[in-house]
Amino acid sequence: MGKDKLRRFAENLTFECMVQPAFEEIFHKSYKLKGRWGADFFGNDRPVVLELGCGRGEYTVALAQRDPQRNFIGIDIKGARMWRGAKSATEAGMRNVAFLRTRIEFIDSFFAPGEVAEIWITFPDPQLNKNRVKKRLTAPAFLASYARFLAPGGVVHLKTDSRHLHDYTLAVAGCNGLAVEQACADIYGTGLAAGLDASGTARDILSVRTAYEAQYLAKGVPITYMRFRLDRAGDASDIGRSDAPCIFSAPDFAPDAELK
Repeated sequence: MGKDKLRRFAENLTFECMVQPAFEEIFHKSYKLKGRWGADFFGNDRPVVLELGCGRGEYTVALAQRDPQRNFIGIDIKGARMWRGAKSATEAGMRNVAFLRTRIEFIDSFFAPGEVAEIWITFPDPQLNKNRVKKRLTAPAFLASYARFLAPGGVVHLKTDSRHLHDYTLAVAGCNGLAVEQACADIYGTGLAAGLDASGTARDILSVRTAYEAQYLAKGVPITYMRFRLDRAGDASDIGRSDAPCIFSAPDFAPDAELK
């Protein structure tokens, strides 16, 4: 392990905004902040917004800067990457930002029913191998987890360079009767994202560019976006139960057969 990575891990321990639970604190049990993020961590009752697979935390920090009346939590397992966002938030004195180091597979351990107002998924690994479809952050089992803590009417945002993941998620939404509020296969080409102003600052939240996004744009790769809800009329009786089964089904998505 490189010295720079070790230095970042050590510095992460000093950041008040960084939460790094031990495995035994969360495996098959609720973490101490579950249902208590507002009261015990942020010290307020403002809405909580998650960024899943936050990487360096650029989006988490940008969201928090734009909306100080809400609390934002970036979640990832890569501590050396999250260091950048945690350091930026610490240096800026931001009190509405947290970074949670854990695997998304354990997310049920951290949030109580209705505790989360909104979810952002920005440039996740699209898991293109057909044997890893269940690892996609918009796969049915993950959506079932999110539905257990997402507040009624709460939305999920997906921003990705992967047209395949975009289309797959649309298929998941379609076969499960989820309301898709917006879907765009090229947010810059269509003008949905307003772009940058003269100083290089994003004009709206969709035009905030992560380091990975800048690389994709430089290669001419279109950036996609969709926004959808998880609540479904007449078929949500299990939402909110920690032991609830997966209530979402997998789509019959033909393009998967083309992937190796």
